[in-house]
Amino acid sequence: MDRSSRRRLVAAMALSTATAVFGAACSSGSGATDTKGAGNGSYTVWDPYPQFDKASAWAKLLDDCGTKAGVGIKRTAFDTGDLTNKTLLAAQQDNAPDVLIVDNPVVSTLAEAGVLTTTDDNKLDTSKVDPNLLAAGQSGGKTYGTPIGANTLALYYNKSVLKAAGVDVASVKDWTSLTAALAKVKSAGKKGITFSAIGTEEGSFQFLPWFWGSGAKLTELDSAQGESALALWTGWLKKGYAPNSVINNTQTTSWQEFASGDYAFAENGTWQLANADKAGFDYGVLPVPAASGGNAPAPTGGEFVTLPVQGDTARYAIAQKLVSCLTSTGNLDATDTALSYVAPTAEVQNRQVAAKAGLKPWVDAVKAAKGRTSDDLGTEYPKISQQLWKAVQSALSGAESPEDALSRAQSAVK
Repeated sequence: MDRSSRRRLVAAMALSTATAVFGAACSSGSGATDTKGAGNGSYTVWDPYPQFDKASAWAKLLDDCGTKAGVGIKRTAFDTGDLTNKTLLAAQQDNAPDVLIVDNPVVSTLAEAGVLTTTDDNKLDTSKVDPNLLAAGQSGGKTYGTPIGANTLALYYNKSVLKAAGVDVASVKDWTSLTAALAKVKSAGKKGITFSAIGTEEGSFQFLPWFWGSGAKLTELDSAQGESALALWTGWLKKGYAPNSVINNTQTTSWQEFASGDYAFAENGTWQLANADKAGFDYGVLPVPAASGGNAPAPTGGEFVTLPVQGDTARYAIAQKLVSCLTSTGNLDATDTALSYVAPTAEVQNRQVAAKAGLKPWVDAVKAAKGRTSDDLGTEYPKISQQLWKAVQSALSGAESPEDALSRAQSAVK
């Protein structure tokens, strides 16, 4: 693609990008910035971590990697929702950063716009990365960047609530046994399960483990399997196993419900681990079960480290060194611990579990996880996701049956 063609495509993508659907799996705070580095020997790094200031371990790691590569680092931190459009605009002006760290569902959008180099071009080594995590950064048979870490969803459970209800958590292996456990909890006078079904990407993000766990595919929203997943959720509300508040719950408000100590289960992510430790009750974690047993594929959150296209191709060599430094085994361990992420490689995952055994269920969940744009959905995912969360909202509110809601969603996608 020549430069003028790429500019036209980037401009079009900037106008059409719906950034609101991204960032469901993490929160990066407000759009603060922090920069360091000066002179012609500086390389630019853009990231979605404004919560980390220049004194943070993350900023110091960037500077250290720059020192090892013999360059200064000029860092700018954006809110996740702003970063995509800022990148598209910069690329249109041939002023993209040397290194871009971006939420994984955005990778396909930037790749389609011609903003990112492939790993074939930039020579990044992704051989140690778990294939299911790498898939989130693949489009059209090509790989764009490498994951810096991953988070996903699982079920937190309150041990005392389950014990009082006579539920052995080891018996929860599929949808039938989970629903039976919820029935016992309700009979014991406690609350069953809380989750987020809000009409945004957060709602789709939380529904996907159940949707995929049924065997459904995003290319066929109205399949019998997909209907069974939505019927599971609507059944829980009708029986009082889940509160009506889930329709408006974000992942934060859902967590607050669980933190009250009255609920047996909550679907939430690794980013709540620090809050879980402060909750004041004994908790455990298990992967979301698939319909017939085993671990359901949950969607992956987390960022990819990418190298945008540069007019001066001589810059790629240093940029590649910077990315290799950031994603080295030693640095990934520290970085992913700070971000509450599971590492993208087995070697670092093993280190994390050795240091904190409680991470084992999360490692298992990540190994079963799936990128939202996987299956080569690319930029089609935001359109599908929007119709999916609308269907979930409609069914849970009682406006439509699961079958009718998903049938309408599939027609809208087509």
